[in-house]
Amino acid sequence: MAPSDDRLRVALVFGGRSGEHEVSVVSARSVAGALDRERYEIVPMAIDRRGRWADAETAAHVLSHSGDRADRVVAFDGVARVDPRLLEPGLDVALPILHGPYGEDGTIQGLFEMLDLAYVGCDPAASAVCMDKALTKRLLVQAGLATPDWVELDRSSWGADRAGLSSRCLELGLPVFVKPARLGSSVGISKIADAAALGKAVDLALGFGRRTIVERGIEAREIEVAVLGNDRPRGSVPGEVVPGHEFYDYEDKYLDDACQLLAPAPLDDAQTEAARDLAVRVFAALGCAGMARVDLFLERPTGRLLVNEVNTIPGFTSISMYPRLWGLSGLPYPALLDELIRLAGLRHRGEPG
Repeated sequence: MAPSDDRLRVALVFGGRSGEHEVSVVSARSVAGALDRERYEIVPMAIDRRGRWADAETAAHVLSHSGDRADRVVAFDGVARVDPRLLEPGLDVALPILHGPYGEDGTIQGLFEMLDLAYVGCDPAASAVCMDKALTKRLLVQAGLATPDWVELDRSSWGADRAGLSSRCLELGLPVFVKPARLGSSVGISKIADAAALGKAVDLALGFGRRTIVERGIEAREIEVAVLGNDRPRGSVPGEVVPGHEFYDYEDKYLDDACQLLAPAPLDDAQTEAARDLAVRVFAALGCAGMARVDLFLERPTGRLLVNEVNTIPGFTSISMYPRLWGLSGLPYPALLDELIRLAGLRHRGEPG
């Protein structure tokens, strides 16, 4: 049966300038495979590593290319500062599957706002805040939501007082995690158990941006909750990540099968409800809308829940927790995409959802 002419035209935007370029492409392929072609016409829009937008034929080729692993993504080059199809009438909604800077940080969302185009996910302000680990932590503390202690660094201060800032970081206690402030998918993150290794780890993280955080490591289980909604958000059943490496790093997430993704997480009823409640509170406190995956720590042995971070464009690959958790919560992948697109339309029209 041929698709009807009243299908919604969805701009599926992927790739991008960040270190998570390959992950974005893999996620977009999964989304394209799950969207109901009877309801939606997919308009692929690909951004290369330099931030240039590919022509329509190249974008379609990259999206359709086989392979669902980040290390099997075909390279491509863009030709324009923006895809001209974004400026033409007829698009109904944009679905950005762009992880990291220039996609998850409010920049592309600002473009959609300027174009008055409905789009899936958080607005520019919430996207920018959640992308910045330091800003997120400050707001969480202000809202009374627990998060591991941390020290903020930037290139200027680190260059001027490397020894003094190292001492401050080590006061957190070992181990510590060194993280670029504005990146995701564990790119550039190091776990440091030896004081002598701290400087090199900070240098590495600052290579991905001008600011970084050094965070106290805690003994904890890693719990994830998928949140969905606008002004009435709801949380999925929680999942748990059991890292196959020393911590849940990039290779563990996308390149090998060493980690275990437990869905649902083996929690008792009280822990499950506490995790869902905290995730929804975090979502609301940070001004999120549409979707986010809230990552929590369940501290050992206290059982206390702490907020790790918030991903406003979570992974949508075949193994990603966000669609998997909603599937276990009664919303299969295609229905989840339907709901995200519906929520985008409601917000664009100023209606509750």
